[in-house]
Amino acid sequence: MKKGIFEFNNGWCFATVNGRLAEIYFKEKYGIYGHCYVKRKEYSKGEQKIIDSDIQKYSFTYRKGYYIDKYRGTRQKIAATSKIFPRIKKFRQKNKKFK
Repeated sequence: MKKGIFEFNNGWCFATVNGRLAEIYFKEKYGIYGHCYVKRKEYSKGEQKIIDSDIQKYSFTYRKGYYIDKYRGTRQKIAATSKIFPRIKKFRQKNKKFK
C-alpha cells in the first residue's frame, strides 16, 4: 500500500502521534492499525538516531478512530482487529464459556 512517496509493508516504525513519540504498527493490506506511546530514553543512542530519521518522515494525529497524516494530509480509518488478526476471533469463540 503506497501512501504518498512512502511504501508501507508489514511492521512498525517510530512516529509522532498527537505530538508524542510513539511506535506505530501497520500492515500492507490495512495500513496503520495501532500505536503505543514510548519514551525516548528507553532506547540506545543508535536507536535514537533511527527515531530522529523516522519522526521527520512520519507525523500523525489520532482522533475518533482515524489517523490523519500531517505531512500528506491523508486520513485513514483504523481497521477492525478481527480483520488484522483473524485467529483471535477463532480463539475467542473457541474459549467462550457459557453459564
